[in-house]
Order: sequence, then structure tokens, then C-alpha cells
Amino acid sequence: MKRPSTAVATGVRARLAQATRTPPGRLRLAGVVLAVLTVAFGGLTAWQLETRAQAADRVVSYSQPLSRDAAEIHRNLADAATTAASGFLLAGAEPDEVRSRYEQDVATAAKLIAEAAARTTATSPAQGSLARLNQQLPVYAGLVETARADNRQGIPLGGGYLRYASEQMQTVLLPTAAELAAAENQELSDDYAAAEAVPWAAYGLALVTLAALVWVQSTLFRRTNRVFNIGLLGATAAVLAGSLWLTVTGLATDSALHRSSREGANPLQALNSARADVLTARLAENLHFVARGSTTRYADQWAKAAENLAGAEKTPPGRYSGSLADAFYKAPEAARPSIQEARNQFDEWRRRHDAARVREVSDADYQGALEATVTATGDAATADAAFNATDRALAQAADIEQDRFTKAAEGTGGDLRAAGVAAALLGLLAAAAALRGLGRRLAEYR
Repeated sequence: MKRPSTAVATGVRARLAQATRTPPGRLRLAGVVLAVLTVAFGGLTAWQLETRAQAADRVVSYSQPLSRDAAEIHRNLADAATTAASGFLLAGAEPDEVRSRYEQDVATAAKLIAEAAARTTATSPAQGSLARLNQQLPVYAGLVETARADNRQGIPLGGGYLRYASEQMQTVLLPTAAELAAAENQELSDDYAAAEAVPWAAYGLALVTLAALVWVQSTLFRRTNRVFNIGLLGATAAVLAGSLWLTVTGLATDSALHRSSREGANPLQALNSARADVLTARLAENLHFVARGSTTRYADQWAKAAENLAGAEKTPPGRYSGSLADAFYKAPEAARPSIQEARNQFDEWRRRHDAARVREVSDADYQGALEATVTATGDAATADAAFNATDRALAQAADIEQDRFTKAAEGTGGDLRAAGVAAALLGLLAAAAALRGLGRRLAEYR
């Protein structure tokens, strides 16, 4: 005894076979198949383009801003440590702008951490880094305030507190901020990949649909000796138009996203690396004077950071090394003058640093070396002035690259979404045209 489901299936197959034995039955079946294919083409294309549009929107409004903010968190933390050390060295002569700069750095970092935590999903790997930063930043700020208070009262323990605060910054806060930046950069790369993904399924279904339309039209021509079927030609034109729209929009948005990456997102990552090296060098330079020659650790840190910035002295022809050179060659033309200015200012900074080092070591003139490095009067001939000029030039380049990213990537999601809507409408139009064209042939059998 056959099960009910088997009997139903057998009955359906039998009726379908009986229906397709006659020309009208085959025409009806062809109409159903073409309608399903054209509607599926429009729907699949719209879905894939919507997926790409969402990824492009994330690049512009989510992952790239988070990547930028992660780099800003790292930079503000490093600048806070550097400025705190400068203020400590100046002690009672600390200018208001140095104190304000430190407080602004800490406040900005705290604000960006809170905003990033609010915008990041609970499953994001960045959440752990943000939680650690949020927990450790107040601890660091408290240590700095203790160091300042002791320093104002002339208590030598203040230097120890500041070195411990800087140790926390270098071993906990900055590495955690670097982890955050790496996680956000990876998320940005993933969103770029999704936004630029080729909709192979839509192209494949378009080929199948066009092949089916051509086969039905050629079959009608052989059996009726009629060359044109306006409905089927219209359906074919609609599918071709949808495929062309898909291709043109895909190429245009891919070009825009690639340009935003080439002239904005990627150069910014290289530039952020150089800015981090600049601040690392400045922090090491200041902490060396805070330690008053009790250790060579900070001098070694300066030398390593300077090498990271300038690169190896002996580089093969046609190649370059160093984070400043990397930022320069990856930058768009509009940003290169600013980065070249930063390179020039860094060279001047190194010369002033080396001169101060000679005064400290060879001439045993600690105070003179300190005044050549950081002063309360804003002397333009100090290492501090050259550092500030380097940092300002890199900030100008960052603004240019961010602007290039925004101009190139903005609107790509809307373009993809518009093409998806158009594909869906053209799919429906193709289905209606195909059914209309075959309906005229069916009317001839009545």
C-alpha cells in the first residue's frame, strides 16, 4: 500500500506529464519556469547588492570611524604620558597649556573609549580591550596626580610615581590600545572585503535565465516560424539591463571603495603607526631626564623608536624602511608635503636630541641638556619644539587622508542599494513580459 505522500507525488507527476504532452501545456510550463527564473534573478541580485550595501555603510559609518578612534585613543594616551613627563620636568614652571594638554588628552581618551564601547557589539573582540582601558585609565591618572603633588612639594618620591605611571602606560594601556586598533583594523578589512565581494550567484542566475529565454524563443521560432516574440524579447532586455546595471554599479563602487582604501584607510594606518613612534620617542626622551641618568633604558627606547621612524641607515636601492617613509609612500599626493615636512622636522629633532645628549654625557651638564630638550618658554630651538612641529605636520596629513577616505567611500552603499532595487523591479518586469509574450501564443490555441 502506497503512503499518502507518495501517492500525491505520483499524481502530481502524472498530471504534469499529461499537461506537457500538448503545446499549450508546454507553453504554460515554460511561462512558469521563466517567471520563476526572472523573479529569482531580481530577488537574488537585490539581496546580494543589499548585503554589499550594508557592508559599504559599515565601512563608512562604523568600522572606519572605530578604526580611526582606536588610533586616536592610542595617540591620546601616548601624548598624555609624554605631556605628563614634560610637565613633571618643568615642575613649578609648567605652563598652563602643558597641563591643559595633558587633561585634554586624558578626557578625550576616556570619551573615545566610552563611545567605542557603546558602538561596539557585545561579541566583538574589541570589547575586552575597551574594558581594560576603561579600568586602567583612572589608575594611571591617579598615579600621575600623586607624582605631580609630590613633585610640587619637592618630595623625590614623585619621580618614582611618574616612572611607575609611565610603566603602566607602556606595559598595559598602550599595548591594550594597540590590540584595540588591530581588532578594529581587522573589522575594517572584513567590511571592505564584504563590500567589494563579487555577486557570483547573481551573475550565474542571470546566465541561466538568459539561456532559458533564448532556448524558449528559439524553440518557438522552430515550431511557429515566427522570428520575434515581443514579450520574450522584452524579458530578455530586462534581464540584460539588470545584469548591466549590476556590473556597472559593481565596478563603480569597487573603484570608489578601492580608492578610499588606497588614499584614505590604508595610508591612515601607516600614518598612525608613525605618529605612535613619534610619541614613543618623545616619551622616552622625557623619561630619560625624569630618571636623571639612573638607567639607560629610556635612552635605548629613544634609539629604537628613532630607528623605527627613520629606518635602517643602509637600505638597498629602490627600497625604503621606517614608519615615516612608509607613511610617505603610501600617502596620496596631497598629503605627501605634510609628511615630508614631518620627516624634515624629525631630522631636526634628532640633531637637537643628539646635541643635548652630548651636553649631558660629555659635558656633564644635566640642566643644560634638559633646557635644550624641554623649556617653559616655548623656545623654538629645543627638541620639544621640533617634536611639536613633527606631530603637527603628521596631524595635517591625517586630516587630508581622512577627507580623501570620506569623499571616496561616502554614498557607495546608496548606489549599491539603488542598483538592487532596480534589479528587483527589472526581474518583475521580465516575468510579466515573459508571461505576456507566451500568453499571446497560448491564445492562438483557443
